[in-house]
This record gives sequence, structure tokens and C-alpha cells, in this order.
Amino acid sequence: MTGDLQKTFKKQGYVVVPGVLNDAEIAAARKIVAEMVPDEPPAGPHFLWPRFGAEGHPLLDFYRGTRIAEIAEQLLRRGLTVQEPEFAQVALTTPPFPHRPGSPHVDGITPGEPDGRPGTFSMLAGVWLTDQSEPDRGNLWVWPGTHLRLGEYLAEHGPEALTRVEEMRPGPYPKVELGEPAQATGPAGSVLFAHYLLGHNIGGYFGSAGDERRETIYYRLQATGHRDRWREVVTDPLVELR
Repeated sequence: MTGDLQKTFKKQGYVVVPGVLNDAEIAAARKIVAEMVPDEPPAGPHFLWPRFGAEGHPLLDFYRGTRIAEIAEQLLRRGLTVQEPEFAQVALTTPPFPHRPGSPHVDGITPGEPDGRPGTFSMLAGVWLTDQSEPDRGNLWVWPGTHLRLGEYLAEHGPEALTRVEEMRPGPYPKVELGEPAQATGPAGSVLFAHYLLGHNIGGYFGSAGDERRETIYYRLQATGHRDRWREVVTDPLVELR
């Protein structure tokens, strides 16, 4: 993780790091996904949300065997480490899916956690198991810089504004200046790291029915102590970053 990538993450709210996984790791992860989804889903997006209990899970073993946590910690300020994720999200997009998102969302607020706290975290790690070098192949859409503008909004309106979904229509994302969206691109084996507050949404896959589906595994990563300082994090988006 170079200094330029660290600066880009702070300014844009996301970076794509290529070459995190080797071919063997990609194949192993795709085998896990294939066992979880034995049949081809219908065209469009398809999600699974496996939780990691005391018995463990193959996707947790996979995470432990990669450099995802090591790289994520290079984005965090010194002294902070990454806690192990409690669950994963398997995100598949089967073409054709002619869709362009109209607006972004922020994760973990619909629904929030049982105690009423919004489900905030430090950063999203998206592990690309298939090639996403070209746009409109199910790529994640991001709105660069919105993590900073949303932080300003929450500093003014209070961190609990994240839970007032009725104020975010048609969101769920507060009414801040969005700017122009971008599609995250890169080869298989890349990992996208995105700030929790960054506006994002699923994009369309404009291929044909015979094209390979898009496969991504997402982990929601929390820095140590995040739950105790979540209000500070969402009102000062750079507080956890190096």
C-alpha cells in the first residue's frame, strides 16, 4: 500500500489494489462460491450473507489465508488493527442485467443493529473473483468524495441522522452533493477498499446470457474499538485513517 494509494483513499474514499490474490487463491474462493450456489441464479444480482459462528466458515478461512487484513491495516492510523469480520456477502451478477443506479446508499442502516446503533464499520473490502477490467460488467458504482461530504452532513445534523431514513428519500443516502459516479474497474484478484461512508451501489451487467457472471466477496471490516467511537468516525471520516 503506497503513500499515493493512502492519499487516494482519504480523498476519493476508495482504492482498488490489484494482485492481492494469486490464481490458486482465486480458484479456491470460486470453488467455495460454487458450492454455496450450485445452480445458476436468474439474470441480475444475487446475494448470500453467510455468518461466521463458533463453528467457523470456509469464507472466514479464506479471509484468514489472504493479505486482506494486512493491506487494510496500512490504511488505518498506527496502533489500529482490523478485527475479524463476523460475516461475508457473496455478490453475484448474472447477465444480462441492463441497469444503471440512480443514487447511492450507505450500508448497515436498513435495518440497523438490535440495540438501535447503525451498522457502521471502518471499510468495505470487495474481493474480485472475476475480471472487472471493463465497465458495465456488474461493476460497483462509487461516488468519489461523498464520504467527506457525508461526514460534514453528519457533523451538522448529528451521527444519529444515519438512523433517520425518512430524511434520506429516495436513498438511503443523505442529501449531500454527490458529484459524478465512477465504476470501479480492475482484474480478477484485485481488492477494492471503500470507506464506510462512501456512496456506492450495484451496477448493471450489459453482457449476454453466455458471459461469465460477476463474482465478488465483500467483508465489512472494523478497526479495533470502532463500536465505541462510531459517532466520532461518521462525523470525522478521517479519524481512523493513517
